[in-house]
Amino acid sequence: MTRHFLNLADAGGDAIAAMLADAMDRKAARTGWPKGKADSDAPLAGHTLGMIFEKNSTRTRTSFEMAMKQLGGDSIFMASGQMQLGRGESIADTARVLSRYVDAIMIRTDDHAKIEELAKYASVPVINGLTDLSHPCQIVADLLTVAEQGKALPGLELAWLGDGNNVLNSIVEAAGIFKFNVRIAVPQGYESDSQFVEAAQAAGAQITLTRDAAEAVAGADVVVTDTWVSMGQEHAHNKIAAMMPYQVNDRLMAGAKPDAKFLHCLPAHRGEEATDAVLDGPQSLIWDEAENRLHAQKSILLWCFGLLG
Repeated sequence: MTRHFLNLADAGGDAIAAMLADAMDRKAARTGWPKGKADSDAPLAGHTLGMIFEKNSTRTRTSFEMAMKQLGGDSIFMASGQMQLGRGESIADTARVLSRYVDAIMIRTDDHAKIEELAKYASVPVINGLTDLSHPCQIVADLLTVAEQGKALPGLELAWLGDGNNVLNSIVEAAGIFKFNVRIAVPQGYESDSQFVEAAQAAGAQITLTRDAAEAVAGADVVVTDTWVSMGQEHAHNKIAAMMPYQVNDRLMAGAKPDAKFLHCLPAHRGEEATDAVLDGPQSLIWDEAENRLHAQKSILLWCFGLLG
């Protein structure tokens, strides 16, 4: 069976736990090394990852390229506008062709149905680098960042502020897998996808929706937000106005636990979803979180190739 990583459930709890342990070990083993040096075992030597981008990227592109380099492999960047995919070639045909050239495919796109079709017709692993529905690679990095702080995932209290977007959907999915609780504070009409909430609740996670930001943050171990207006979204001014009561600032963070940590997957619109004081403050882990995209994705790649879990 080809191992695709479209959502966290494709791997499951045991495999994700193995990814986190492997990522920690590989990260520690590289202390003091040049970033371009391959890991000592170079487990993906001779392997190539094809990367399709239909959306702009800083962290996803750079972290996947460096992940393959550190694992001893190679990567090929493909902007969809420069491919036949951008001129009408079907996703199915693209999947069939790329499967003859590369050992795995990562795609960053909009409609989740596109990645599902790509995986259906590809004979190599397909990895979700982001869709409008979910962002599983980001959440593996977030879980890694939390675990590095010595915080156990079962029973963790996580607060989400702002927009019920793809990142939140994957956080809720993770909550169901690892049995932690999520309190979601979002404006009316911006809730997360109900299928993720219902699945997590059925798995035993407590997923709570509130319109009160302070209520969501009270006693939280981790406070998370994200950009309010994603690429390609319209009516930004109206959305930002609706989101302002959910801005993460010092006053709001004071309601969380004294040792609470702040996460944001970046890029940040400073002064909108979070203030400079929070983003650059002592509780912020955003730079560790960004770095951990690299370490987490190395382990995701190894799982997809059947070398982990």
